Amino acid sequence: MQRIGFIVLPGFQMLSVTALSVFELANWEIGEPVYDLHLLSETGGSIRSSIGIGVETEPFDDTNFDTLMVGGSAVVGALTPGVIKFLRQGLERSRRIASTCTGAFVLAEAGLLDGRRATMHWHRARDLQARFPNVTVEEDRIFIIDSRCGPRLG
Repeated sequence: MQRIGFIVLPGFQMLSVTALSVFELANWEIGEPVYDLHLLSETGGSIRSSIGIGVETEPFDDTNFDTLMVGGSAVVGALTPGVIKFLRQGLERSRRIASTCTGAFVLAEAGLLDGRRATMHWHRARDLQARFPNVTVEEDRIFIIDSRCGPRLG
């Protein structure tokens, strides 16, 4: 079974976690759990979305994930040193790290996109490029797989 971790930041947008539905659907289609989904946050417990809906999360620990994902947040201060540390540790403990929506800003802030290619909705792509000049932003792409990710990040 492949363990999928999704980091939920305070003020997350509900749209960002809908990406997890592909794993849910795959489990349903296969008829057995192939993907083990975990919502994560620095402290665990309920994390409120930008529209006030809360989701229950597990606290960060030393669990290894096949895929570690992160969404964005419009809340100032949502990206803490603890989240950055957990993401950086994820490079060693996960096969791949990904983001949805404005989660690219989170990965860039953590330094995980330096020297890499990334994409972003056209409305925020130029902002991402301006704030993080060491990232090559391709705004005309739906997704990017950066194969220059090292031995454990794919």
